[in-house]
Order: sequence, then C-alpha cells, then structure tokens
Amino acid sequence: MIPGLEAALRAGEQVRGTTSPNPPVGCALVAPDGEIIATGGTSPAGGPHAEIHALRRAGGRARGASAVVTLEPCNHTGRTGPCTDALVNAGVARVVYLTADPNPEASGGADYLRRSGVEVEHVPTRVDALQPWLTSVRRGRVSVTAKFAATTDGFTAAPDGTSQWITGAEARRRVHEDRALRDAILVGTGTVLADNPSLTARHPDGSLMRRQPRRVVVGTREVPEGNLTRLGFERYASPREAMQALWDTGARDVLVEGGAGLLSSMFEIGVVDRVQAYLAPMLLGGGRGVVTRALAPTLARAPRFQLSGLYQLGHDVLMEMER
Repeated sequence: MIPGLEAALRAGEQVRGTTSPNPPVGCALVAPDGEIIATGGTSPAGGPHAEIHALRRAGGRARGASAVVTLEPCNHTGRTGPCTDALVNAGVARVVYLTADPNPEASGGADYLRRSGVEVEHVPTRVDALQPWLTSVRRGRVSVTAKFAATTDGFTAAPDGTSQWITGAEARRRVHEDRALRDAILVGTGTVLADNPSLTARHPDGSLMRRQPRRVVVGTREVPEGNLTRLGFERYASPREAMQALWDTGARDVLVEGGAGLLSSMFEIGVVDRVQAYLAPMLLGGGRGVVTRALAPTLARAPRFQLSGLYQLGHDVLMEMER
C-alpha cells in the first residue's frame, strides 16, 4: 500500500457532490518517514484545488514530501492557477497520481512535473468519487445513473399502485446518503403526480442533510401543488433538454429516480451510464415494471452492463452496474 493513498481517497470522497463542474479530487502530503502531513479536497468551483489546500496546511513541511493525488495535477490556468506550479514551488519531491486527466485543457501535469525535477509515478487505481466526472468528460454530457427499487421479480409497485415501502430502512438510508452526493435528481411528471416526492437528502430522523441536490422534473404535464412546489424545482420538457441545461449550468453527476416512463426514455436514447437496482426479497407477479416498454426485441440487442458492486442492506440487495 502506498503511504497516503487511503488518506487521499478519503479526502476526495469528503468533497464529493460539492465540486462540479470540477472533479472531487483528494490529495495527501506524506513525509519521507510515511507520516501524513496534511490532506486536502477540491473546493467548489472557483476555489482552491485539493493540492493547494494540502500545501497550505503543510506549510514548510511540504518541502521534500510526497504528494499522493487522486487525479493528475492540472497544468493550466482557469479560475485558479496550475497545481503543478504550486507543487514545484513548494519543493514537493515526488508526486503519485492515481488517475490520468482526460481533459485536454488540463492534462500534461505529469510531464511538466518531470521536466521540473519532480519524481512522478502513475499508479492506476479506480477512484469511485471520480467516476461520474470522468464519464462526463469522456462523453461530453452529464453522467447519468438510473436508480430504482423493485421486487425480485422486477416490479416497482403492486397492482393497486402501492409502492411504499418495497425496500427496508437500511436501503432507504443508503438512497438518501447517495442523493447528497449528486448534482441533481431527475423524476418524470408521472412520479410527481403519483408520489408527491420531495427529492431531498434526509437523515433517518427526517432532518435535511447539509448537502442537497438540485430537483428536476421532466415532462409536460402540470405539476400540482405539493412538496416540490414548496421546495422549488427546475422543469424541462424532455430528457435531452434537461441534460443539456444541467450540463450548461455545471452539473456533471445526475441521478434519475423514475418513474418508468422517464427511465424508459433514458435507456432508449442511450445515456444511462450506471444503474442502481435496489432489490427486495419479495414477489408480486404483477404490477408496475421498472420501464414501460421493451428496450430490445431480443436478448442479443438488450443493453448490457457490467456488475460493479453488490451490497446487502438489511434484507435487501443493492446491485450497481456500469456500461
């Protein structure tokens, strides 16, 4: 294990959901004897990057230290100066980065550091906090996660329309924790009419978490008075319009919570990057499905995903998948 790696990963996780359109990067400065000198995470857009926070906290102790960074240090001037210059000027002797920067405007930091006499090592490591941002950069749009809760045989509501609660308390707690990490939550007007959702991130006692996502409704039907009208929400006529507007205003990581019509549309236009399937050990045999229409005429043409995580939450299971 590389000294400082876990500390850098934690620092990035701690700022996840607060940095868009910038990535949630973590940095740890490590002394030659392995002591963690300081850590830092990226500020909201316009504020200092992770390396700058760590360097400021370390002060003179940064000279001769190693920096472990979850993303290759940036090498350009945007709202802030290049992190590469700050590392060189602070006398950092070695930089270990876990993810190469795919953004052509900011990449090249590793080469610049080497030319400046800094030892540089790339240790390819999956950084969960960065995955939605990496997807958004590579595809030039917001990263989309489709989330649903269903019975084991694939129904999200009973024949009489009841859907609360398919999953138990632990699964619902995980949903709220995840909401707090997202830039926005999208639902269709059908879900608003059926469920009157608030789309907030809440603690088990019902109080609001500090970080709240943007609330977005997609569709043309009228939104009645209810939780969303009291809280405030954004409204777009179609999924493509919503995605473009969110991208233009800095969102990079969005969660689509339904209903079945909106999920169907997202799958059909090919923009679902990840799936969160909360599955309960319950059978209905009929009712409302996850989507409203067939996504493929045959198994060979069905959209397939790779399993990226499997978690037991009380009696329920969360299955996470990626394109």
